[in-house]
Amino acid sequence: MLNQIKNNISNSISSKYNEILLDLEKIFEKIKKELISKKKENLDNLKVWEIENQHLIHGFAWIATYIESLRQINEWALKLAKNKNTSEFEHLILDIAFIEYVSQILNGIPMSQTEFIKVNDYECIIPNDLNPLNNNLTKNFSINEIAKLKERLVKIAIKKETTTTLENTQLDLEFEQIREQFQKFNAINVNNDSNQWHLKDELIPQKVIDELSKLGVFGLTIPEKYGGLGLNKLAMCVVSEELARGYIGVGSLATRTEIASELIINDGTKAQKDLWLPKIANGETIPAACFTEPDCGSDLGSIKTKAKKDADNYFLSGNKTWITHASRANLFIILARTNPDISLKNKGLSIFLVPKTPETKKEIFPDKNISGTEIKVLGYRGMKEFELRFENLEVEYLGLLGEVENNGFSQLMKTFESARIQTAARSIGVAQNALDLALSYSVNRKQFGRSIINFQRVYNKIAMMIVEIAMGRQLTYFAAKNKDLGHRCDLEAGMAKLLCAKIAWSSADNSLQIHGGNGYALEYEISRILCDARVLNIFEGSAEIQAQVIANRIMGKIPN
Repeated sequence: MLNQIKNNISNSISSKYNEILLDLEKIFEKIKKELISKKKENLDNLKVWEIENQHLIHGFAWIATYIESLRQINEWALKLAKNKNTSEFEHLILDIAFIEYVSQILNGIPMSQTEFIKVNDYECIIPNDLNPLNNNLTKNFSINEIAKLKERLVKIAIKKETTTTLENTQLDLEFEQIREQFQKFNAINVNNDSNQWHLKDELIPQKVIDELSKLGVFGLTIPEKYGGLGLNKLAMCVVSEELARGYIGVGSLATRTEIASELIINDGTKAQKDLWLPKIANGETIPAACFTEPDCGSDLGSIKTKAKKDADNYFLSGNKTWITHASRANLFIILARTNPDISLKNKGLSIFLVPKTPETKKEIFPDKNISGTEIKVLGYRGMKEFELRFENLEVEYLGLLGEVENNGFSQLMKTFESARIQTAARSIGVAQNALDLALSYSVNRKQFGRSIINFQRVYNKIAMMIVEIAMGRQLTYFAAKNKDLGHRCDLEAGMAKLLCAKIAWSSADNSLQIHGGNGYALEYEISRILCDARVLNIFEGSAEIQAQVIANRIMGKIPN
């Protein structure tokens, strides 16, 4: 029987889903051609055209992301079938993924709670373009038939006793061993206490950071010659995912070290590498990224913090905001303007590596040239957020990254791929946590004489959580693998971040709904997860910014 299932899976994958992907690709290319054509027509007034057509441009990015996620879940299933590792569970994930996502592409992808995009919103798409998709898939299943698939998926999920993931991730054994290691870490150090850290609005305890240091988390991708583990970005994804599954704050502790170390590895001088990388790797140095300013947000070209040179030193003055883990950090990575001409925008920026004193019992910011106030937030509390003020903060010339002025923006851009891949992984971890809680609660919660997981509106939600988490996970791994191969992957990283942030929010929201009134109570962990999940659509490039970047990347530069 099992062999028959595997053969059926293999046959369906090689025919039906490949054909559907080809049909989707044709639609994608038609829309791309339409947008490029209209962009060319409006080159003289391009910014106005982009503003007036933002919904369609961003919608195109969402359509492209959905198609890529289907492509990656199909590739995942093909590999499983080839290795004879596909069970009914994985087959159901694949079926539901295509049924639901193709349906959304045709009928409306939710870009937000109130904004939807569908392919026939574009002038170039005619009914005949959509007929193959309707005939091949969406019309073959009634609502109740789809619900039966979801019910079966959830019943199998309940019976699965696993310490890792519900589906076979198709990763090598070493990665799954890493996953198990950090699940055990969470069980000992995080799971029982994380909700109290949130409720009390406390910093993650130092002992947790010390334990992460012992495991090599802060030097995960730093080369061995500098004291790191020298692992790849795929390993970073697995670690970030599992730590965020315990608590997003713990999963995010390594984000600042990842950004700082990559900046130094890519563009630091030998002296800067020798000084900082070993300290970051062993947890002695805790960096904080000081990029964002009150009035610029994602528009880094508008940064106003100034760096004036005097003899061998620089003096930094200006305001920064949304600086994570600023109080405990002992190294600031500061983006400042070395060329005072603000009209130069990105071209006048530089990055500085600035040592600072961590908080004491008496003062949050002991250094006389640094002041700051905490920004109170809904979630993501374990590291705290701050608005900072620098007043003639002295920095030695050796603190200038690479000892080259006005190269800061391009230096920072090199880190965006890794940061967004890691954010996607953290999002999957948060979503997985929400799923874990939803499964446990719905099995144990009785209403009208039976477990609520038996109600269709409950198992429908859980099934989609399972499916979307699997899809987001494979899209994230795809981006990481491309990064590890040395390929440009800003597009893949952006898609992973865009989709996975949405999955985290929808999973948290659905899990809270399954908890009912209890989900709204602070004592229940899901209330925290909902707050934590919300930020993922905002930082590391908001969903709107991300969609714009994806669309621009696909369309490319339009020649005059």
